[in-house]
Amino acid sequence: MLNWVNRFNIFCFLDNNNYTFEQPAFEWMLAAGCKEDVTLNENQSITALKQFSEQHKDWVFGHISYPAPGKLAEHCEDKIKFPAAYFFTAVTMVWLQDDIITIESDSEQPEEIYKAILQQPSVVVNVSRSKPGIQKRYSKEEYISIIESIHQHIRRGDCYEINFCQEFYAEDADIDPVYIYHQLSSVSPNPFSALYKLNDRYCLCASPERFIKRSGNEIISQPIKGTAKRNLADAYEDDTNKNSLLLSKKEKSENVMIVDLVRNDMSRICTEGSVHLKELFGIYSFPQVHQMISTIAGTVNDCTHWTSILDACFPMGSMTGAPKLKVMELIDRYEKVPRGLFSGTIGYIQPNGDFDFNVVIRSLFYNESNKFLSFKAGGGITFYSDADAEYEESLLKAKAISDILHKP
Repeated sequence: MLNWVNRFNIFCFLDNNNYTFEQPAFEWMLAAGCKEDVTLNENQSITALKQFSEQHKDWVFGHISYPAPGKLAEHCEDKIKFPAAYFFTAVTMVWLQDDIITIESDSEQPEEIYKAILQQPSVVVNVSRSKPGIQKRYSKEEYISIIESIHQHIRRGDCYEINFCQEFYAEDADIDPVYIYHQLSSVSPNPFSALYKLNDRYCLCASPERFIKRSGNEIISQPIKGTAKRNLADAYEDDTNKNSLLLSKKEKSENVMIVDLVRNDMSRICTEGSVHLKELFGIYSFPQVHQMISTIAGTVNDCTHWTSILDACFPMGSMTGAPKLKVMELIDRYEKVPRGLFSGTIGYIQPNGDFDFNVVIRSLFYNESNKFLSFKAGGGITFYSDADAEYEESLLKAKAISDILHKP
């Protein structure tokens, strides 16, 4: 199917890799080809999406970039060039649920699409020409110097926590995005993975994190704060790392600050008194890391539009820090390049208004026209953060992508 879909200029493939963090609407979903779409630039309000979705009572797929249309503006050049927001209705949808594959299309008979997919090679072949030379945007000394500056802001009371990220990039990169995504999802299968193509731009996403989901009148958010390294070769050490994460005062304080921020965001849109914790400090294991995940839920009215919910909660607190507006200003000051779709969200809205959106992390971005490749990693900086440890954690989070790009 991945070999088949790359013929389209626009598609969105979403895969939960058999994880069941709250009951998913499907096991995987492919939306290919564009019937109708809407593009927002950075100066437009996110509520401009409301009219589009009301005109098209259909499945809608797309993304919102960081920081959000109509919010703080970035000042540096974005070489990947995803728009501030883009959503589309698909010509063809293919999805798997309960061991049944369903195909719907406005262009061809489902049987013909099924045959065309089966005629493709069953192996994703690499048509890349070379291995990209990855560079870091900061030296270790520069990174640590910035962390020290952030600590000064925390000591002064400007903020409590800030999510600081560094970029890894390559110029003149010639890669096969479909092949690299296939490798990434094999090595690092995660519950909110996505392969997203918008003309000459690609996002290859292996995200473990949900931003926000609506099911009927309930919305939930599941921020991740807290990371520990896996050791699959040593079960005792792996379990020790997991328990250390659960007992870490630093990681718990980081997590609870973001939980409070998310509760505050959700309280702006949920009915009074309905916002509550479903789970605090849950420890979940993924192929490379253990993560600390909390789940916050709330109730919205029937008439509450999905754009209003996203407008109240985006960008997600796990990728900003607290207080949100102040740390967004500091992110603009200390990060050398705009985040773009990194720290943004990719997802879908169903015809009944239910939706699910991820947090775009552990992701590779590629512009096929200018051959620029980028991926970013970082973490939450608090009063207790050690600069050297934060630097090493950012390298750990970037390792899966880096290894795949240099794989023979």
